[in-house]
Amino acid sequence: MTRWTAAHLGDQQRRTYVVTGASSGLGAVIAGDLARAGARVVMACRDEAKGARVASGLGPHVEVRHLDLADLRSVRSFAADLDEIDVLINNAGVMATPRRATADGFELQIGTNHLGHFALTCLLLDRIADRVVTMSSQMHRTGHVDVNDLNWERRRYRRWGAYAQSKLANLLFTYELARRFADSDSGRRAVAAHPGYAATDLQAHTDSFQDELMKVGNRFFAQSAQMGALPALFAATVPDIANGAYSGPDGRPFEQRGYPRVVSSSRRSHDAATARALWTRSEELTGTSWIS
Repeated sequence: MTRWTAAHLGDQQRRTYVVTGASSGLGAVIAGDLARAGARVVMACRDEAKGARVASGLGPHVEVRHLDLADLRSVRSFAADLDEIDVLINNAGVMATPRRATADGFELQIGTNHLGHFALTCLLLDRIADRVVTMSSQMHRTGHVDVNDLNWERRRYRRWGAYAQSKLANLLFTYELARRFADSDSGRRAVAAHPGYAATDLQAHTDSFQDELMKVGNRFFAQSAQMGALPALFAATVPDIANGAYSGPDGRPFEQRGYPRVVSSSRRSHDAATARALWTRSEELTGTSWIS
């Protein structure tokens, strides 16, 4: 079996991609590989200066725009200034942070990883020609989505529990969006990906002793960010990938390393009733809605 790599991207000229969180880590790799394949790339970055440093040398078809997913005003401003695109890659995320709130009062991890991307996707639906790719994680397997307490107002806050909830929400959102695309016969697709265990700076913001432990893990056990970006690139560019597909590394155990292929996700991620309830609650919280 041929191992899929960035060399298989093909000619991406005349295609436009939006990549969130493109100023570092997996997002920077994804943006760079797409640009080198000829795509027009909009790098959506909270830190524009950092994004500009990544974009330098990638050519004239790469632009950096400000987007703070933890602020719905920023999400709306970004979406309002965007023309038609082919692919939206919802890559940005935060992991295992102390309890913090977004500008809109959401718990930071669900607010950034899910609600910010949910709002962005809904606001861009009438301008997305091909597909939406959303980055999840193997941590979704330990997650439980409490639709009535997404913001941990009733539960004792657990940073890893909040992260796992947000990553499960990413998959519930993807599969519900895939169903809506199918029901509307639009020909568009919603797909998801996970990077396995990839060395990025995502693991360096827990503000705890775990930062140092994860630095050791990144050095000795993780695969590179270049390898970790491949499942998202695969999901974003493979022409015949199925609506509702989920891609991840092919290595065992636990898909931590390897080359991208279509993989499976947890039973909870396929709970259609929870997905519909999460969608409704996400619309209520963000003030955005489905446009067929």
